[in-house]
Amino acid sequence: MDETSIFIGAGPGGADPQALELKRANRHGLIAGATGTGKTVTLQGIVDGLSKIGVPTFVADVKGDLSGLAMAGSPTAKSHAIFAARAAEIGMSGWTYSDNPAQFWDLFGEQGHPIRTTISEMGPLLLARLMNLNEVQEGVLAIAFHIADKEGLLLLDLDDLQAMLVHVGENADQLTLEYGNVSKQSVGTIQRSLLQLRSQGGDHFFGEPALDLNDFLGLDDQGRGVVNILAAEKLMASPRLYATFLLWLLSELFQQLPEIGDPDKPKLCFFFDEAHLLFEDAPDALLEKVEQVVRLIRSKGVGVYFITQNPVDIPDKVAAQLGNRVQHALRAFTPRDQAGVEAAAKTFRASPGLDVATAITQLKVGEALVSLLQPDGAPSPVARTLIKPPSSRVGPLTPEERQVIVTTDAIGSKYDTLIDRDSAEEILKAKGSEAAAAAAETKAKTDADKAAAQQAKLDAQAAKAAAQAQAAQQRLQIQQQREADRQAAAEAREAARPTMTDKVIQSAVRAASSSVGRQLGNQLIRGVLGGLFRGR
Repeated sequence: MDETSIFIGAGPGGADPQALELKRANRHGLIAGATGTGKTVTLQGIVDGLSKIGVPTFVADVKGDLSGLAMAGSPTAKSHAIFAARAAEIGMSGWTYSDNPAQFWDLFGEQGHPIRTTISEMGPLLLARLMNLNEVQEGVLAIAFHIADKEGLLLLDLDDLQAMLVHVGENADQLTLEYGNVSKQSVGTIQRSLLQLRSQGGDHFFGEPALDLNDFLGLDDQGRGVVNILAAEKLMASPRLYATFLLWLLSELFQQLPEIGDPDKPKLCFFFDEAHLLFEDAPDALLEKVEQVVRLIRSKGVGVYFITQNPVDIPDKVAAQLGNRVQHALRAFTPRDQAGVEAAAKTFRASPGLDVATAITQLKVGEALVSLLQPDGAPSPVARTLIKPPSSRVGPLTPEERQVIVTTDAIGSKYDTLIDRDSAEEILKAKGSEAAAAAAETKAKTDADKAAAQQAKLDAQAAKAAAQAQAAQQRLQIQQQREADRQAAAEAREAARPTMTDKVIQSAVRAASSSVGRQLGNQLIRGVLGGLFRGR
């Protein structure tokens, strides 16, 4: 094979070799098969080939054994004899062990560099899916995002979203008039979902520094594509978080990478293990988004490969986009299994003399039915193929080996320290503090005004009481003066009243005066009359 394709496998003696055309590798693919049939080795061999040809890859390591991609296989390994025999059987004369440049990632930051994004970048649709919200609750969440954008509030982590929801709940009546029903019950339900998301480790995923997708697209100094390995063993305990994260990653690649059409080789190949988790209980809106991303992301030079146990786990609209297919053995013990076998058989281009449905149940470990897109874009006839042995180690790294790679890779400590800058939580808290301070100041002023008014009222009452007391005092003084005057008058009258002696004397005087008077009077009269008569 030349550098325009990657060898996948062949029949015995090297017959009917199968190769993945790099020019068609961005047309996506499917690796399916029951547990223990060889899917991981197939995946590992494809990643080995892509890395050697200079194509970066991203793989989700749900069992921990894909970490071996970072190390070369060993002739002393138990699997060496099997792999050497397989290489000889399919005519791989130049097969050797080799490693791949690798970068380890981990949402929890335990077995690799932390991967983070912000709440704003995740968006309400994927968050609603992550928290299993209904349509009404999703609508309230969308309103919270809109208000945050309108008010210039950054939503970086779960604390920011929680603070924003509190803000929405406190202003629910006003927002209902503008945006429709915003019930406090829906806000409360979303808050409880956030608590559940925290308990699943979701708070590790949201924050800064956010992932720079360019760090996925690197080459080493030999021109080999970097293999980005996501440690997903712990993440698989939260399957909804796992599926939502990988869908977000695809969406970010779709939004950020430029259009390049069909390049000579992919810009990145993305391997989604346990792919059925992405589609379980997914609402129609989410399925439409997945279909759109898978359909259009190929023009960004990204190939998406789903790894699952049964091909029926992939919705038809998505499965129709998967041109490169590797089907390992399926078991047909139940009616559903039999339906899966029939469905898988119908997805292949028929090959003369091969009963696909029967062959699927008869495949050995490490053997698969393979149909890949040819240079002209048409799928090749399905062929029963022995998968090539991988060059890298089959099996996990030791913790010490992993740690050496994490500390010496090109990423360094770029993502290892969490950054917490001012965002919605801090701003809303500051606004709340300012509002509380303003309210306290207003209350203090109001209380002071009330106290002043009350004091003025008391002062007025005191002044009125004092005036009333003064008036009463004056009235009392006047009354007392009048009483004193009356008393003095009475005493004067009493003093002026004659005593018995005075009365006797007065009586005697009057009597004497009366007698004398009469005598004087008589004398006067006589005098006058006498004069008159004498004049005559």
